[in-house]
Amino acid sequence: MKHYRIILILVIVLFQSCDKKVEQKEEEETVKTIENVLIYTIGDSTMADKPNPDENPERGWCQLLPEFLNDYATVYNHAVNGRSTRSFITEGRWDSVQKQLKKGDYVFIQFGHNDQKENSPKRYTNPHTAYRNNLTKFVKEARAKEAIPVLFTSIVRRNFNTDSTLIDTHGVYPLEARLVAQEQDVPLIDLQYLTEKLEESYGVEASKKLHLHYAPNEIPYYPEGKEDDTHLSVLGATEVAKLAVNELKEKVEGFNSYIKK
Repeated sequence: MKHYRIILILVIVLFQSCDKKVEQKEEEETVKTIENVLIYTIGDSTMADKPNPDENPERGWCQLLPEFLNDYATVYNHAVNGRSTRSFITEGRWDSVQKQLKKGDYVFIQFGHNDQKENSPKRYTNPHTAYRNNLTKFVKEARAKEAIPVLFTSIVRRNFNTDSTLIDTHGVYPLEARLVAQEQDVPLIDLQYLTEKLEESYGVEASKKLHLHYAPNEIPYYPEGKEDDTHLSVLGATEVAKLAVNELKEKVEGFNSYIKK
């Protein structure tokens, strides 16, 4: 009887050892299949890198994006302050990005804040025509290089009314981004909705911390003070980048491989 028990124990140990080797091999193969990837981001000031980070409290959310990604992913942030889909194209910025794209690269696209500038003809786009067609252009021309486009709706502005209700300022531009994503079968990260919930979760007063609110002489960078409900603080940009990454994990197949564990 003792001999049978010894044999049984040896068999169990042998199977456990084999299972561990199989699991280890699968893990090693998974690691080997992860390839380095480039992420190109195009958009406006809410995404863009900001100068003088040691002194300047403002950040674009894509400036903080690398904080959530592992060493397999490299972010090239081409977002620029004040740009719309129109000006990003006419200034040759999209051509510059598109020429660099290769198979498997990601292109993150978020415009809208400046497309609605009706008093700026070099930037303004009709949401139903030019804006929609420009987004479609980005998608199709990225895919022509076998890159992977991802559309983002614009982040909300901190715009609470006297009743403490957060009021939209983007009109139909986010809707058009959603329609293009649906029409072109492109992953959509709905930052408008996600940041709406973010602002509301912080509330009227605390949400100021997500943006740039400083009294005169509170910090050296803004000696005259600052009240900016559009652009992001370090906290705000970090929160938005975190929201974006969590959605990318769910909405973009394989992107989880590039997120820090």
